[in-house]
Amino acid sequence: MKPIKLKINTKTQQYSIIIGSNLVSNISKILKENSINFKQCLLIIDKNISKIIVSKIKKSLNKKKIYVHFFKASEINKNLNNVNKILEILLNKNFSREDCVISIGGGITGDISGFSASLFKRGLKFINIPTTLLSQVDSSIGGKTGVNTKYGKNLIGSFYQPDLVISDIQFLKTLPKREVVCGYGEILKHSLIASKNFFYFLDKNSNKILNLSSPFIEKAIYESCKIKKSVVEKDEKEKGLRKILNFGHTFAHAYEASLGYSKKLNHGEAVILGIKSALNFSLKNNLLKKNDYNSIINHISKANLPSKLKKFFKIKDLNKILSFMIKDKKNNSDKINLVLLKKIGLPVINKEYKKDSLGKFMTNQLRN
Repeated sequence: MKPIKLKINTKTQQYSIIIGSNLVSNISKILKENSINFKQCLLIIDKNISKIIVSKIKKSLNKKKIYVHFFKASEINKNLNNVNKILEILLNKNFSREDCVISIGGGITGDISGFSASLFKRGLKFINIPTTLLSQVDSSIGGKTGVNTKYGKNLIGSFYQPDLVISDIQFLKTLPKREVVCGYGEILKHSLIASKNFFYFLDKNSNKILNLSSPFIEKAIYESCKIKKSVVEKDEKEKGLRKILNFGHTFAHAYEASLGYSKKLNHGEAVILGIKSALNFSLKNNLLKKNDYNSIINHISKANLPSKLKKFFKIKDLNKILSFMIKDKKNNSDKINLVLLKKIGLPVINKEYKKDSLGKFMTNQLRN
C-alpha cells in the first residue's frame, strides 16, 4: 500500500504526516521529498525499540552526523531532569537551530523530545517518528509537548509543532495487545467527538483494526489524524474548540495520577475508562440520548475494551481522584471543567460542575 500523506497547516508551522509501511528504511528519501535539511541530529530513542529498527534508521541517515540518546520511557521519567540530560547533549555537541532532534518512540518519548527541542535556543528542528498506535493517532499531531511533576500531568510544557511526522505501521506489529487497545481508545474518542460515520466504521471493523489488518488499520489511523488535524488547524493553542480533544481526559488524567502513573493503568486504558465516565455523566445530566449511549457502551463491550472502574479503584480513592480533577489545567475556577457528549459527533465544552455533584456521581460509579 502506497504511503498516505496528510498536510497540517497551523499558524506557526506547516508539516506533513506520512502514514505507511516500512518507512524507516527510507528516511533520507522522505526528508528530501519534504525539503528537510540538517547537518547533525540527536536521535532520542525509547529503550524498547528493537536494535534492528534502530540500525535501519541510522543506516538511512548515514550521510548525517548522528548522536543517540536512549530514554527509558515511562510517565515517571517524563520529567525536567531528563529534559536537562537532552539539553546537555545538544549544548555539548554545539547543535544549531538548523540541526534536528528526532524522536523514535511513543507519546512519552515524543513529549519529552518535542519539549527539549522547543527549549533549545528557543527551538530547533524536530521530527517525530511515533512507534505506538496511541502516539500515531494522537500525541504526534498538534504540537503539545510537556513533562509531569508531583503536582500533576503535563503541567509544564509548550506548544511546539514538529517539522515532520513519520508513522510507520511496521512498529505496531511489535506492540503488545494492551498497547494496541491503548491507541484504540483515542481512535474511538476521535470518532465520538467528530464523526458518526467513522464511529460506524469502527463498530463494524474493530476486530480487524485491533488485529492490525491492512487496509483497516491504515484507514483508522488516517481518519483519526484527519479529525485531529481539522481541530488543531482551527485552534492551535486550545483557546476553544481544541478542548473537545479532552473528551474523557479530565477523568482519565485523575485516574492515572491517583495510581501514581503506575503500570496498572496506562494512558489509553485510562482514556477508555474516562470516556465511559464522561458518557455516564452526560447521560445522568440529560445531555446524551439513551440510544447513542447504548451504541457506544455496546461497542466498548464488543471490542473488549477495559471498562470496569471498580477493578482499579475503591471508594476510599474518591477524594484523591477528585483532588486531581480539581487541579486539572483546564479549570479556571474552583469548579471542574468537563467535555461531555450530546450525541455521537457532537461534544459540549466548558461544562462546569461543583466538586460535590461530581463526588456523588463518582461514589455511584465506584459502587455500581
